[in-house]
Amino acid sequence: MARYRGPKTKIARKFKDPIFGPDKTLDRKPYPPGQHGPNKRRGKKSEYAIQLSEKQKAKYTYGILERQFRNIFSKAASKKGITGENLLMLLEARLDNTVFRLGIAPTRRAARQFVLHKHITVNGDIVNIPSYTLRPGDVVAVREESRTLSAVTESLGRSNKRFPWLEWEASSLSGKFVSYPQRDDIPENIKEQLIVELYSK
Repeated sequence: MARYRGPKTKIARKFKDPIFGPDKTLDRKPYPPGQHGPNKRRGKKSEYAIQLSEKQKAKYTYGILERQFRNIFSKAASKKGITGENLLMLLEARLDNTVFRLGIAPTRRAARQFVLHKHITVNGDIVNIPSYTLRPGDVVAVREESRTLSAVTESLGRSNKRFPWLEWEASSLSGKFVSYPQRDDIPENIKEQLIVELYSK
């Protein structure tokens, strides 16, 4: 399946948010890309444009294409609770995102590659589907044959963030998906209600 492989800084500047991680270029140029730079006159966005932009931002952040995103939204809408929060909860429960959150991979794009190349197990079994949805109690681990990979050790060496819905066991290079995250625990700067309003039209 196709994925965006273009310049990450250009997308981050478009949304004025470092959605792919710290970005020095974004710090220097905190305005959207374009021929005329910050001096270009930019008209007021319509309500639809603002909602669409928020959806696009969420898709780029989690590395998901439109059909998959719409399917996840449908699942979120069918669940009990607040649809927008359910949407982010399901996005966070994806295997590639969890590998990233545990610090096994430095980015979601790298986490996707780790999963595809069969470096990751779930409950002891190899799973090579990045969109695999985890359930509370599932254990995500680095495959034993892959634990000495420099990409894994370097990423874990740089990672010091921990999240309340995940438990990490350094000795076995494994993490437990304890529960679905609460909205306040998810650090992404996404206005999920705008996405709900867009799909409700």
